[in-house]
Amino acid sequence: MHATRLALFDLDGTLIDSEPGIFGSLRHAFAQIGAELPHESVLRGWIGPPFHQTFPSVLGTDPARTELAIAHYRDHYVAEGWAGHAVYPGIEQTIVALAAAGCALAVVTTKPLPQAGKIVAHLPFGRAFTRVYGPDLKTAHSAKAEMIAQALADFDTPAQHAVMIGDRHFDIAGARANGVRAIGVRWGFGSVDELAGAGADAIVHTPAELRDLLLVHARAPETRRQSARESEA
Repeated sequence: MHATRLALFDLDGTLIDSEPGIFGSLRHAFAQIGAELPHESVLRGWIGPPFHQTFPSVLGTDPARTELAIAHYRDHYVAEGWAGHAVYPGIEQTIVALAAAGCALAVVTTKPLPQAGKIVAHLPFGRAFTRVYGPDLKTAHSAKAEMIAQALADFDTPAQHAVMIGDRHFDIAGARANGVRAIGVRWGFGSVDELAGAGADAIVHTPAELRDLLLVHARAPETRRQSARESEA
């Protein structure tokens, strides 16, 4: 495995459990347009992909109705839904350890950038992330592959020295499209079958397992040299 210089993290289902805030805003949006909200088991599958892809399965093919529902969702989410999340246990320690080892960190999410940036800025470890990538509010569709490609360019990092960490098949597919290693996390909203089927290079079950997998490959050059000198002593 090549040394990891850049670690790209998905947001929802990877860094934070955002289900309470998202579900609350979905209830508001569907009530506003008089539509019946699907069962929570269906809603969990909506966390990650863009709503332009998921809403039509319930609201039909009228783009105007989908846009109206998304507008109501965003209004509620911006006002209060964004705060309805919790950091997964162990994630903060993992992020802090990777940053201390000299690994550059960024968030790549399909959540609109204004919302994602606000959430990351309020995380206790948010300053560890140099950049946040997400679509602007005018973008109907957002592709993880395009945002990952932009991150590689911005950080001037070859694909073999980067890794994408996420909980859904979109994260894995975006990484593979760029030749980037993909690690699926089991504590989010995707299943092992989904992640494995998308071609994840590895699937981890806890943040500590993720840290152990990445840390040895993300250590700063000086730290590696120091360790080598200590071993020779």
